[in-house]
Amino acid sequence: MKIKKGDTVLVIAGKDKGKKGKVLRTIPSEHRIVVEGVNIQTKHQKAKQDIPAQIVKVEGPIDVSNVMYFDKNSGKGVRIGYELK
Repeated sequence: MKIKKGDTVLVIAGKDKGKKGKVLRTIPSEHRIVVEGVNIQTKHQKAKQDIPAQIVKVEGPIDVSNVMYFDKNSGKGVRIGYELK
């Protein structure tokens, strides 16, 4: 995968198209990434002894093909590649 943890990416497909965010986690075996503020899902958390039951919003993984690397200098998504020398 060309996208790494900590990169800023632009979502180019799906319900969150046009959003920018930082990559929080990569899952190379499934070809997916977790992006900050994108694909928000609602999780119901059971009560513990000291914590009451609550509804938590967390970021879910999205496919890496639905994002582009975001270049801060140009202000838009760019294609990146590898060159072997």
